[in-house]
Amino acid sequence: MPTAPPKELTGSAKPGGSARLSLELGAAVLAGAGMVGGLLGAVMGSYRFRLARGQVALAGLRAPLRLALLSDLHLGPFIRRRSLARWVDATLRLQPELILLGGDMIDHWATDLEPLLEELSRLHAPLGVYAVWGNHDHAVLRGRRAPPGMAAFARALEERAGVTVLRNASCRPRDDLYLAGIDDLQAGRPDLAAALAGTSAALPPAPAGRHDLPAAPAGTAADRRPPPATVLLSHNPDILPDVPTSVGLTLAGHTHGGQVCLPGYGAIYTGSAHGRRFASGWVRAPALGYVSRGLGVSGAPLRFACPAEITVLELVPADRGGAAARASRRRVARGRAAAAP
Repeated sequence: MPTAPPKELTGSAKPGGSARLSLELGAAVLAGAGMVGGLLGAVMGSYRFRLARGQVALAGLRAPLRLALLSDLHLGPFIRRRSLARWVDATLRLQPELILLGGDMIDHWATDLEPLLEELSRLHAPLGVYAVWGNHDHAVLRGRRAPPGMAAFARALEERAGVTVLRNASCRPRDDLYLAGIDDLQAGRPDLAAALAGTSAALPPAPAGRHDLPAAPAGTAADRRPPPATVLLSHNPDILPDVPTSVGLTLAGHTHGGQVCLPGYGAIYTGSAHGRRFASGWVRAPALGYVSRGLGVSGAPLRFACPAEITVLELVPADRGGAAARASRRRVARGRAAAAP
């Protein structure tokens, strides 16, 4: 009686199964290595930074001025003195005439603030070093015993580091420039009118009565010159829709540019009520603003597709027919030269 032909082998004993299994294991290993490599890259990216350069023409400015903006330092568990020192060294090499600190100098869980004071004391600029408070500054400093509170730390910044905190206040670093600073929108008591009071962009008073005298006519050529330019410093960019267009430039941080950005999607989270509208870079709302991606990290020591930055801006006098205006209308890739819109 003839015997039946042998059945075809199936399953793992089938010829080529071992090869397929090896390929699948190899693919899994490569995918895992890619994930680990991506995570390590994101962690290492937390401590790399670049220079974001730009130029903007401001009405009322009579001479060029180089400004450096350092935002969101976040001294704390993820950012230590070594990072602060590198940022200060890089800023000093730029030789800016004005240095601004955009808030969140310290992070939650920060305990020792001496490294911040000591490193910031190395910053020097001919027109001064100024700062505003951020939401993390408020969270850490309120009720702190050493130093006791925000007022005491503001004094320590000024007396030991030469940093002036502008809290709903303004100053005039140069004859043709006002600088205003506003308290944090989330944790502070922001007052835009108080911040701009005394500047060329001061908010208008209540409508004049019918018996008020008309303004006196301008007499000399100096009287007819444009008023000095005004720059506003705010930790949170959500102030932008309320800023009058008489403010030539508003500088902000807070968002970290999202800190983690996904290809084809962008920033996952910005901390802004406007989502990704003010995530980073040049914006109009309708006044002109620039939002820095900042230098530090918060929440986790991760940055992905969102490099940290020191912002270097060349402020130039507005000249409608000249190179300054043409340059301010150009857009160039970030990280190289970024001109205002």
